[in-house]
Amino acid sequence: MSTGTEGGAPRDGGAPGDGETSGGGTSGDGGAVAGEKAGADGADFSEEEASRGQALFRQVWPLALGASAASLALSLALGLTSAGTGLIGAFGDAWAARVAGGAVTLVLLPMLLGLPFAARGRVVRARFGLVTQGWGGWAVDRLRGLLISLPLAAGALFAVYALAGTTRWWWAWAALGAAALTVLMSFLAPLVFEPLFNRFTPMEAGPLRESLLALAARDGVVVRDVLVADASRRTTALNAYVSGFGRTRRIVAYDTLLTTAEPREVELVVAHELGHVVHRDVLRGTVLGAVGAAAGVCVLAAVVSWRALLDAAGVDRFADPGSAWLLAAVAGVGEVLSGPLWRAVSRRVERRADVHALDLTAAPAAFAAMQRRLTVVNVGHPDPPRLLHLLLSTHPAPAERIRLARAWRPPTTEAEHAPKDRPPA
Repeated sequence: MSTGTEGGAPRDGGAPGDGETSGGGTSGDGGAVAGEKAGADGADFSEEEASRGQALFRQVWPLALGASAASLALSLALGLTSAGTGLIGAFGDAWAARVAGGAVTLVLLPMLLGLPFAARGRVVRARFGLVTQGWGGWAVDRLRGLLISLPLAAGALFAVYALAGTTRWWWAWAALGAAALTVLMSFLAPLVFEPLFNRFTPMEAGPLRESLLALAARDGVVVRDVLVADASRRTTALNAYVSGFGRTRRIVAYDTLLTTAEPREVELVVAHELGHVVHRDVLRGTVLGAVGAAAGVCVLAAVVSWRALLDAAGVDRFADPGSAWLLAAVAGVGEVLSGPLWRAVSRRVERRADVHALDLTAAPAAFAAMQRRLTVVNVGHPDPPRLLHLLLSTHPAPAERIRLARAWRPPTTEAEHAPKDRPPA
């Protein structure tokens, strides 16, 4: 029940990896093959509802894996041969021109290669009634993402190659820079990037707004406002999230959620998101991401200095900007290898937030109903194939979350009711 961006583009219900609806845990979790169980106990979802989720997933997961495989193949083809160096060299012999060429090609070529997968994913999801945006708006979103990604990539490459050309300790400074950028982006996302893709308006005064603010107060979470995002201009999918830090923190609900779900279900979605705040998941994730980025830079620096790889890429040393595609190839392999681990951590974090929502609201039946509604409306698969779930899913399967709600029991000790006693988050 969170949201995110990919290359600056909103995740509003594309194929996994091309924008995924994470509301209600359908984040890439929908779809299976014939003969699989339909839900938590076989009765939570009708045969038609389960079949729709299965059918959608059968069509989108090959697109997700195909897009990832194509991107990695491109990086390897250009990074482990002299083709990438030659491509960058076409921008000129000057150092700045080569760095700029690296940035442009690193951002533009994967985007162009991924467009057919993204477009096909949009077509598929439109057939299931999940898309409300026209092709023009879809293209504008992609362009916005490009305009965000390109300056970031250019800035990062200019910094890395400037350091690599001046000091042998460039990797240490680059690691610090990567960590700092990770932290900075976490703070800037809700203030700068989110408004580029959605319009946010304060939720009108009324019982729902008051109940959400009261829920946050009872949980010890300080929020600045309750906002409504105009997600309906892109999708019919449902979602809500809490974004920002400190004084910038706000509860955000999709307008589709408000017009489709019951008020109690909206409260439960928000209670889940408050769990992330209480457990400091965003802060921990930011710190972990910063540490991971720094460690990743150190590993990259060690690997890209291997003579065999430099020779394959057609460069004498990494400080040559022509090695940018070699850097991308090594980073791509690392991302593929580490992806399942990060998604496993994400599923564990999401499950903990589910438990928090149940403890806070003591409404397991309503929680199960909320999960069912989100899964049905977002056309998610109640219980996806195990292997694909482990590879692609950032959230527990809906069936698992419903089982969790049914197995939940009220906390039995005063310590387990800690929300009101701890300092405000």
